[in-house]
Amino acid sequence: MTPKAAESTAEVHGASLDERITGALVGAAVGDALGGPVEGYSPDQIVQRHGGRVHGVVGPWNGDDWRTARPVAPYHKGDGHVTDDTLMTHALVRVYARVRDHLDAYAVADHLVPDLMTTPRWIPELEAEALPLQRIFLAEKWLVTRLHYGHADPREAGVGNIVNCGAAMYMAPVGLVNAADPPAAYAEALDIAGAHQSSYGREAAGVLAAAVAAACSPGATPDTVVSACLALAKDGTRAAIEKVCEAASRHTDFESALVPLREAVAPFDTVGPDYRSPSLAARRPSRLHAIEELPVALGMLVVAGGDYRHAVLGAVNYGRDCDSIATMAGALSGALGSPVPEDWAKTVAEASRLDLWAPARTLTDVTREIFTRDLARRRAHETAFTALGGTGCSA
Repeated sequence: MTPKAAESTAEVHGASLDERITGALVGAAVGDALGGPVEGYSPDQIVQRHGGRVHGVVGPWNGDDWRTARPVAPYHKGDGHVTDDTLMTHALVRVYARVRDHLDAYAVADHLVPDLMTTPRWIPELEAEALPLQRIFLAEKWLVTRLHYGHADPREAGVGNIVNCGAAMYMAPVGLVNAADPPAAYAEALDIAGAHQSSYGREAAGVLAAAVAAACSPGATPDTVVSACLALAKDGTRAAIEKVCEAASRHTDFESALVPLREAVAPFDTVGPDYRSPSLAARRPSRLHAIEELPVALGMLVVAGGDYRHAVLGAVNYGRDCDSIATMAGALSGALGSPVPEDWAKTVAEASRLDLWAPARTLTDVTREIFTRDLARRRAHETAFTALGGTGCSA
């Protein structure tokens, strides 16, 4: 598969804010749904199970036995169903819709946690209405444990949780609210993620938000997105992104990139070669390590030249935590302006019984409101600083 670079570039330069937000959120959900049924497996196992690479929506790994087959029972992963990545992303959009301003760790405690605990919603993988809390992974249940039951300081609640991609996987809305301002997206995401994660899990949340914000900039390319990430990322996260994207730059087809990208990220990944049997050192705080998902998503973006279909299919066929990798790759390529295939989006929306476009409309309105607030705050600061003689005065 070779990306259509010329078409991608045209889309990048012409996409509006509305189109980028829609592309990012719909693109993330579609990537999530495509990656879900092959999550946890290797590229070779995926080929064996499906008779080749995955090129679109596929059914559950264990077919009709999805309700009881381990290790994923009782979740119906496949057939276009989104997973907890999208459920959490949409929940964060709802928090923005309520607050209608920038968020922090306290907004997570005051709004996100109650949303997860109190309001039944359609859960595609359960094929039933349930509380989102009943679907999300243990690392996300930590939010409820620490903030609702433990009454922890929201800014420190993430300390003690396993370090994983749980916060990064739903941070795209933060990048969209701070469109074209990666440092602001990074700072806001780090504050929000403090309620959920620590160490390199929290860092990945900040860098993913920054990457999405950078992808929204007019004229953005995969290279400018990666450069924005490297300018902000710290410690092992920065080193992993650098190594993976360096390896990715030597490929234009995801097939040839699958092994090199895994080899590039392996020294930074604490999970180990067997994704379902993490090493004893896995998911512990470290300044030397990085989550696997973010560097690989950026790597696939580079391999694909920003093309949505190519980047997402590369992420899906990479295996391992590929629903989260494809969520991130989908958000980034969608924010760049590369179109999400309409047939994929339609299938996922219908199968998941979700309006994938409504959260994008909501977040677009909120983003414009927040920008107006930011502008007023900036003007007030300029006025006050000038009155202090901070500008226009001689040295």
